[in-house]
Amino acid sequence: MDYKKLADLLFPNITKTVSYYEETVFPKRDLKEGAVVTRLAPSPTGFIHLGNLYGAFVDERLAHQNGGIFMLRIEDTDDKRKVEGAIETIISSLEYFDLKFDEGVTVNGEIGHYGPYYQSHRAEIYQTVAKYLVEQGRAYPCFCTEEELSEVRKQQEAEKVTPGYYGKWAKDRDLTLEEIEKRLKNKESFVLRFKSMGSEEGRFEIEDAIRGTLSMPENFQDIVLLKSNGIPTYHFAHVVDDHLMRVTHVVRGEEWLSTLPIHYELFKTLGWELPIYCHTAHMMKIDNGVKRKLSKRKDPEMGLGYYMELGYFPAAVREYLLTILNSNFEEWRMANPDSNISEFKFSLNKMSISGALFDLNKLNDISKDVLVKIPVEEIYSFLLDWAKKYKQEIVSNLTEHKDSVIKLLSVGRDGAKPRKDLIYCEQIFDFIKYFFDEYFEIVDPYPQNIDEEEAKKLLKAYLETYDHNDDQTQWFEKIREIAEQNGYAAKPKDYKKNPDMYKGHVGDVSTVIRLAIVGRASSPDVWEIQQILGEKKVRERIKKAAM
Repeated sequence: MDYKKLADLLFPNITKTVSYYEETVFPKRDLKEGAVVTRLAPSPTGFIHLGNLYGAFVDERLAHQNGGIFMLRIEDTDDKRKVEGAIETIISSLEYFDLKFDEGVTVNGEIGHYGPYYQSHRAEIYQTVAKYLVEQGRAYPCFCTEEELSEVRKQQEAEKVTPGYYGKWAKDRDLTLEEIEKRLKNKESFVLRFKSMGSEEGRFEIEDAIRGTLSMPENFQDIVLLKSNGIPTYHFAHVVDDHLMRVTHVVRGEEWLSTLPIHYELFKTLGWELPIYCHTAHMMKIDNGVKRKLSKRKDPEMGLGYYMELGYFPAAVREYLLTILNSNFEEWRMANPDSNISEFKFSLNKMSISGALFDLNKLNDISKDVLVKIPVEEIYSFLLDWAKKYKQEIVSNLTEHKDSVIKLLSVGRDGAKPRKDLIYCEQIFDFIKYFFDEYFEIVDPYPQNIDEEEAKKLLKAYLETYDHNDDQTQWFEKIREIAEQNGYAAKPKDYKKNPDMYKGHVGDVSTVIRLAIVGRASSPDVWEIQQILGEKKVRERIKKAAM
């Protein structure tokens, strides 16, 4: 077989060489020793999920803590899966979580010297490499129809052998040049297949940066490199792009482990150095006591939109992700409570291989810890931005009462043991909405030992003695007096010692007042809240509850 003639026959318009792209267009990057180059390469399918963010965070940490490059490449060679607006969704979702790309696709075009960063724009590059493989006798045209391939599958099923296009089943593998020329003249459609040198019995070893040494079966399938329209398959495009873009580390989910033999053989055949593969564990959750994979279909928390619509703070999500990405992060955080997470040395060998367990409750707890360290003005700004996008009806409330909202968010945050009540925007607004009359409602019942008539009597007594100018001590002394005058213990411990002597204790009385003003049995300091609400609003609420 004259492979050079075959290559020219199949690719008459391809005149460049692989070395041209390697040396002239995409030369080795000028980076310091040890610098890491990573890429996030999603398909524009319209859904970006927690697993994407999990992997992207690994990419970003690896690159940026080593003075490297983190890029966004769009793998859009499958027209059937493209969704309008998906690329914008991908970019905006990742930006929301503060993932910053150094090069690649942006909403305003592409940046960087190793593009195009859309695979659909790199057809000539793939065809150049494909032509080279034909010249080496490692790729060939396959004219098999869908009907013929279906018939092969049926025969393989009947014989109970591994399905695929290989060995005696690869009927176009050894076509002569004359047969190929004849079929081309007849304008028969073809795909370009890789001529594998692997065997079903063969194995190879490869180092995975997360999983260690892997022993894997060789690839023996003659996979498709280029579809009939000249567009590459994922396997081929991935190998070509990662080499020419000079990617050093490929981070992807463990579901891609089965494709590693294909990629390994392609890299070896082309004489290219393999990137370091890093196969992350599946995202898991506990469901009714059973550990299972997070599901796009079953679990709303799998989609990034879930966190954006609720208004989780990027810093909180990033902090939480590090707790499940590296087993030693929480220990580091305890030793460095005020340090920026960028100071933590992320390590691939500290990642789990048994499944990364996602726990929404733990995310919420961490969010409380993170938000208590964020300045209130920043929380307010984030809340307002979130409302503009997801809850337009409260924007005017937040802007017209900015000072009061900031004060409400500040209550109880000072001191050695600050309150940790804030989690995400939806919850934060719910936490402070009592300030706005149109949202105010009493949601909790009175204490069990106080009926409605008794509550009204206590509230009337409170209103009679209420002085907005009282300091906190004076204010609480008046509540103690009201409690004693109405048969309640002035101190909870007195009631605990002699419960038969009292109706209840001062805490029950203050709860009645709290419910009238805030609508809930639990809240930050009521005296401080009253100062923010203002005397008029406080009196109106007490009067209404006492009626």
